[in-house]
Amino acid sequence: MRLARRHLLAAATLALIAAAPTLSQAQALEDKVVVITSFPKDLTGPYATAFEKKYPGTKVEVQNRNTTAAVAYIRETQSNPPDLFWVSAPDAFEVLKKNKLLSPYKLKASGIPEKVGAFPINDPEGHFFGFAASGYGIMYNSRYMQGNKLPAPKEWDDLKKPIYAGHVGISAPSRSGTTHLTVETILQGEGWAKGWATLLEIGGNLVTVSDRSFGVPDAVNSGQYGLGIVIDFFGLAAKASGFPVEFVYPELTTIVPASIGIINNAKNRKAAEAFVEFLMSPEGQEILLEPKIRRLPVRPETYAKAPADYPNPFKNTKLGAKVAFDSDLSEARYELVNSLYDRLVTFRLKELNDAWKTIHAADAAVAKKKTPQAEKLLADARAKATAIPLSDKEASDPAIAGAFQPTSKEKPAQARQAQFEEQWDAFAKKNYAEAKALAEQAVKAAK
Repeated sequence: MRLARRHLLAAATLALIAAAPTLSQAQALEDKVVVITSFPKDLTGPYATAFEKKYPGTKVEVQNRNTTAAVAYIRETQSNPPDLFWVSAPDAFEVLKKNKLLSPYKLKASGIPEKVGAFPINDPEGHFFGFAASGYGIMYNSRYMQGNKLPAPKEWDDLKKPIYAGHVGISAPSRSGTTHLTVETILQGEGWAKGWATLLEIGGNLVTVSDRSFGVPDAVNSGQYGLGIVIDFFGLAAKASGFPVEFVYPELTTIVPASIGIINNAKNRKAAEAFVEFLMSPEGQEILLEPKIRRLPVRPETYAKAPADYPNPFKNTKLGAKVAFDSDLSEARYELVNSLYDRLVTFRLKELNDAWKTIHAADAAVAKKKTPQAEKLLADARAKATAIPLSDKEASDPAIAGAFQPTSKEKPAQARQAQFEEQWDAFAKKNYAEAKALAEQAVKAAK
């Protein structure tokens, strides 16, 4: 009996010794860590639960805002900011870094590669750290596609086809950092003018431009419409959760890290550092594989525990290979691109839809009976519907791009920004009306 007691006592002592570092570490942390993030509760919830279990006594407080609103909030609360910034958009981190709103930290976690695809995983100066990789593409509802006799898309150009008119959704890049990255990927991959032509022709088929990222996958999952332009984990998680959806990476996509950074003047610094380390640890990386999350880990060894069909950017080197994403370029014109998309697409969606519906009808008429006049009118209609009011050089000019700042009801656009936006709105309205009129003339000329 005494021997058994001694064994139990020894085992208990060893257990306490083993747990001592964790307990002392937990006691050293503050009682909370405040995280501002654009991520859904399906992702933040499991991480908060796991972290709080690992560090009892430290509560994870999540403040949910879209990326643009989160950046603006951090700028406005510099004396009493949240502790951590946790979003998908790398250019948003560059914005905060440039404005000295992120605090550098020397990461202790090891075993993480320098790059995923062509993109650095961590900021070389330690201002932010990539905890997961993300790609961008198209999710679609298989039942909806079958019911509407729609072919499965593979590339962005597929979404230009008339058959998809009224079946595609996207969220506004001004409201979604992940959509902004998709827009920038197309602009950088195809070039400024051609990229906008692609976006505007796809825009002609859009049924909606949602004001929230989650609105698009929710609508595709429920069959409200058939296809959505989304970040990969929306499609992958929906499929893993049993929805009748598929996700495809177009050849022109980019694989970039979703990151986390410690905000300057963070009040709960030790807890913030512990949260960053937890995300990057083997334990934290495995959480990404959960069906409701389905993110791409930055630890290559984690994929050994993933399902067989799980995308792996460390093995599939074609993912993101066509675009060397330039986050500095994206950051320099971030607000300008968002505003331009709103003026050309979001706020003129009906006119854009009407113009392209008429152009598609003219395409069909001219295909049946080609005449030089009809072909010329059709080409002119397309040129009007894909025109943009400024060049890539102008878009990157600090004198122009610098005039653009995030806006809200409480913070309307400044005079110069408002002047540009008024010009762009008039430009879009005029061009789409002219494109529609030219396409109508093309139809008549083809008879």
